[in-house]
Amino acid sequence: MPSLSFRQSARFWAGCFVLWFIVLNLLSHGDRFHPPGSFFSIDLPHIDKIVHFGYFFGGGGLFSAALFFAKKPGWGRLTLIVTVTLSILGVWDEFHQSFFANRTGNDPGDWLADTLGALCGALVFRKLHRRLLP
Repeated sequence: MPSLSFRQSARFWAGCFVLWFIVLNLLSHGDRFHPPGSFFSIDLPHIDKIVHFGYFFGGGGLFSAALFFAKKPGWGRLTLIVTVTLSILGVWDEFHQSFFANRTGNDPGDWLADTLGALCGALVFRKLHRRLLP
């Protein structure tokens, strides 16, 4: 049996996803990672929604890759699992943020951006997954 490259390793992608989740939790911790005057305090309307969407877009792609190489479920099922799982993590993130000063948790708009980012990440992975195959 030929050895799989890291690109085709479910463990590699799952490890990247776990790292993504750890960083998500660190980013939820108040001003330590969002000091006043940083990128996150740019005065653009809804910049926080864009950041949430982008971060969960990446998480959706990583989790999709992990599931694809672990079990190769059908695309509909994979997309549903990724979207629901990351949507739940988005709820966790919003709840988690509510315990830190200068963070606004429990924002339905942020949660929606998380969910849509995860869905789009899974859909884009579906289109690009062939690049990871031999």
